Amino acid sequence: MLENLKDKKIILASQSPRRQELLKGLDIDFEIRVKPIDENYPSTLKPEEVPEFLAKLKASAFDGEIAEDEIFITSDTIVIRGNDILEKPKSKEDAIRMISQLSAASHTVITGVCIRSATKEMVFSDNTHVTFMPLTEEEISYYVEKYEPYDKAGAYGVQEWIGYVGIERLEGSYYNVMGLPLHLVYKALKSF
Repeated sequence: MLENLKDKKIILASQSPRRQELLKGLDIDFEIRVKPIDENYPSTLKPEEVPEFLAKLKASAFDGEIAEDEIFITSDTIVIRGNDILEKPKSKEDAIRMISQLSAASHTVITGVCIRSATKEMVFSDNTHVTFMPLTEEEISYYVEKYEPYDKAGAYGVQEWIGYVGIERLEGSYYNVMGLPLHLVYKALKSF
């Protein structure tokens, strides 16, 4: 479908199995290339600015190494509850605390994306509002024990058990909550 990219190599700079699965869904051939970076951001940034900042930071790790025929895709997803950013949990207790904060409440999931070639860059983000039903301590503990959501912002995966039983309403892109707003990625690649 993306004729404009037929002579290009798409590189997904992410180890996330969810992002890899999502990008495969666009029927695009891609390879994975990852560099470790410190995901630190200035405390002066507003929470909603953090995902785009981190997506650009991840892309900048490849500065000077992007070949003429390569297009890199980097992204970062955060969960915002009130004015707090809920990042990846550091422990079982941290995961339980985060999900308890999300129970019977709404939050916003923002994914920032950076698409970069040797000569061009596009940066954008998408917001999805998610509302959880009330969850019991037993349900939260069961999920954390069984699914170990330590690699997920906000300590949950929408595509897992907790999403099936706990999410009451979702306004925006489901795939954005999984980690990549596919409709916007496709649109950006189409015009890249």
